[in-house]
Amino acid sequence: VFMGYYKNPEATANDLVDDWLHTGDIGQFDEEGFLTIIGRKKEIIITSGGLNVAPKNIEASLMNLPLISQAVCIGDNRRYITAVVTLNAEVTSKFAKERALEGHDLHAHPAVIEAVQKGIDEEVNAHLSRGEQVRDFRILSRDFTLEDGELTPTMKIKRRVVNEHFAAEIESMYRVK
Repeated sequence: VFMGYYKNPEATANDLVDDWLHTGDIGQFDEEGFLTIIGRKKEIIITSGGLNVAPKNIEASLMNLPLISQAVCIGDNRRYITAVVTLNAEVTSKFAKERALEGHDLHAHPAVIEAVQKGIDEEVNAHLSRGEQVRDFRILSRDFTLEDGELTPTMKIKRRVVNEHFAAEIESMYRVK
């Protein structure tokens, strides 16, 4: 599959060990023996209890909820998994009209928060192990953007930047209640 990097023996030595290509991908076999890539080694969340959690699948499940546009799971060196999410403007607008919700801060409206919580409970957490479940979340007032540095040019989320920009929201989910 791979003989090495062109004129870069150091990079080849890092990624090709004992004739095995180390891609950094993490996979798991299903009950039929098929291998599915579930994340990247460098993106794995390790909770304070030592549980390794691949955030990509959880984030994808969150983004399958109609109201959610973007999602980032948090939990590295923390007791449990949380998420910061953004709203799908079109779906949220329709949701608000159907329920006669008023105001511009729909991300903070109790009916929206309740609907997102219900989706997380029924559609996301119901399919996860206890340690992977999203225990708390915050709906942000805006999407992640390239201009604010939260996205790469290929529209991938920069976790470190999201953690920095939304530190107050994240910390609020871990305060002792």
